[in-house]
Amino acid sequence: MMKTELEGEALVVGDNIDTDMICPGRYLELTDQKEIGSHCLGGLDEKIAANFPKGGFVVAGKNFGCGSSREHAAIALKEMGASAVIAKSFARIFYRNAINLGLPLIVCPRAADEIQNGQRLHVDLSSGLITNMTTGKTLKAEPFSEKALEILSAGGIIQLMKKKHCKA
Repeated sequence: MMKTELEGEALVVGDNIDTDMICPGRYLELTDQKEIGSHCLGGLDEKIAANFPKGGFVVAGKNFGCGSSREHAAIALKEMGASAVIAKSFARIFYRNAINLGLPLIVCPRAADEIQNGQRLHVDLSSGLITNMTTGKTLKAEPFSEKALEILSAGGIIQLMKKKHCKA
């Protein structure tokens, strides 16, 4: 079950962060999800995952997750400890993969321009409000669809299907 209110520190990256930057191709043979997460954003800097503040947010510009449709990219972000990714826009397939894996992707066109590295954020997934606790400013993100919120609340599409169709 996912929390709908999240708090953490921001890591700001740029535009057009592709799936090979998020999870470099040399790690695609890995199957241990924790190990996949330990290489997250290695295409930008190999030290990011080791130093990422657990529960933090990746904040990006436009077209985050472009490139190939590898699930490893969303897995890497989640296992690195990101509670969500906030960006101006996302590649469509990456967006769907991440939501299905239980990783919230928050569309907020102004976030990359208004949030800086290390600033503390409070995100309310239900209302779409992002509060920069460092500056006091609040940004409004695009709302999630009812179905996306249901998937995220369950912790991912597999967990949702188990909940709906498997009686324990």
